[in-house]
Order: sequence, then structure tokens, then C-alpha cells
Amino acid sequence: MPLASVGVETTLLVLKIAFLVLLYLFIWRIVRSAARDLRLPQESMILSPQQASVLLAQPVARELGRLVVVESSALEEGDAYAIDSTALTVGRGDDNDLSLPGDSFASSHHAKFEPRRDGVWVEDIGSTNGTFVNGIRISNGGRKLIPGDVVRIGETDLRFER
Repeated sequence: MPLASVGVETTLLVLKIAFLVLLYLFIWRIVRSAARDLRLPQESMILSPQQASVLLAQPVARELGRLVVVESSALEEGDAYAIDSTALTVGRGDDNDLSLPGDSFASSHHAKFEPRRDGVWVEDIGSTNGTFVNGIRISNGGRKLIPGDVVRIGETDLRFER
């Protein structure tokens, strides 16, 4: 073996050992820092409902629109449901804000009416039969509603009004 080749191999071995030492030092520092953080007393950031109500101002629910039942096998025609500052879920399941128990074409979690800064949007949330606005099936991301739009969920037609 030539002398230059032995020098290169020795240098590479020294670099490998130096790299491993630095790697172990790095891991040791992380473990030491984590252990030190675990020993420090932690303050609880969980508030009771009474404490939270004192600290937070209660938001006033503002009606941004409403859904009026045009035709449905599960709801009474003419009934109106307010859309305020929180999302309104619609589906056949009992855990929805607007439940359609008698509508066999609606999914258990069918659609969501969501107020956003620029208006009220309707979004299909994985239904089998789809959600339609004015007869057109909506796709990913949903669609912004304008007054007079008719949303079809299963066999239920809902008209959006301001």
C-alpha cells in the first residue's frame, strides 16, 4: 500500500470518530435539556369554566343569515334556522346542529354551513350523494352563498336568506 493511501484512510477514520463524538455530544445536550425541563415545576394553564368566563368577554351571536326549508321529508316547510357566528352542521345523525332523521338520502354528516369574513359558505363534508347549490354539485372548498340560493341535502331543499 502506498503511503498516501494510508494517510487518507487515517484521516477519514479520524473524521468519522470526530463526527460520532459530535453526534453523541449533541444527543447528550438534548437529553440533558429535556431532563432539566421535566424537573422544573409546571404551571397549569387549564382554567375552570368560571375562571374562563370572567377572563373572556362573551361574544354576542350575530345572525348572518338563515336557512328556510323549501321542501323536505324530514322537516316542516317554512321552518327557518339561523346561521350565526358558528358553523352549522347538517345531516341524518343526531349530533348535527340541523338533524334530518327521516331523510334517507342524507349522510350522517352531510354538509356544513360556515360563516367566514366574506359571507356564508356551504361545504360538503364527505357525503355519499353530494351537496347541491341551485342544482350544481359543489366540490372541494365549498361555495359562497348569496341570498336566494337553494341548497339540496339529500331530499331536503333549504333556501339561504339574509
